[in-house]
Amino acid sequence: MKIALGCDHGALHFKPALKDYLKSKGHEFVDFGTDSTESCDYPDFGIPAAMSVQKGECDRAILSCTNGIGMSIAANKLEGIRAALVYSAKTAATTRKHHDSNVLCLGAQEFSNEELLSFVEAWMTTEFEGGRHQRRVDKYPKAGA
Repeated sequence: MKIALGCDHGALHFKPALKDYLKSKGHEFVDFGTDSTESCDYPDFGIPAAMSVQKGECDRAILSCTNGIGMSIAANKLEGIRAALVYSAKTAATTRKHHDSNVLCLGAQEFSNEELLSFVEAWMTTEFEGGRHQRRVDKYPKAGA
């Protein structure tokens, strides 16, 4: 799977562990930044990463910032993006099973790297169940609706 990565300065400390995890599982990734601890604007990295999913250039995206909220809000402005901010491995798995999320948002200063990687593992390894959940996903508004 090809994963887009986006983070701001508040989540930069987590990115090396995330990259190591993805490599160890045989996934490719495209890093949309940041690579600096200087204060920056999360949409500058989260939106291009989510757009790569929207365009079909990447299969999914993992976005992280201090608390994950800003990345989630920004990504969900894009048609076809189903970004989920999670706070446990259970919520990470559920958002794949029930919502077919294609963007994972993480609060990198809210949890340890180990906890965050457990969320990533659950999200990456859980499949969408379809069925009644597909009916619900189909009701998400489209652009201009």
